[in-house]
Amino acid sequence: MVELSIGDGRLKVEILGWHKFFAFKSKFLIPLDHVRDVRRDPEDAGRSWKGWRLCGTGFPGVISAGWYYKKGQHVFWDVVNPQNAVAIDLADEGYSQLIVEVADPDAAVSLIRDATANFPR
Repeated sequence: MVELSIGDGRLKVEILGWHKFFAFKSKFLIPLDHVRDVRRDPEDAGRSWKGWRLCGTGFPGVISAGWYYKKGQHVFWDVVNPQNAVAIDLADEGYSQLIVEVADPDAAVSLIRDATANFPR
């Protein structure tokens, strides 16, 4: 699971607890103008094929965490419960998308959309 916050013109994505170990990552600091879209996406997060896992942990139906490669894109995953997943589309970053589990997906989507409302998409 991750915790999202906004500060200093950036989206901070902090990986919590043991997920740091599973994902081989602890946080992202992303300029808000690099965020292209955010949405709830339980269907996509629930698919069994996430792509080729390059670094991290993957047990189908249990956890997807780390760096995956699919259709020419690098995607970071940290999901146990797909119903709480949000997809964050990025530009000019090492990853083209983050698919992460949060405590309150609707609040996370609102937080990011409100913070990026003044940036072109």
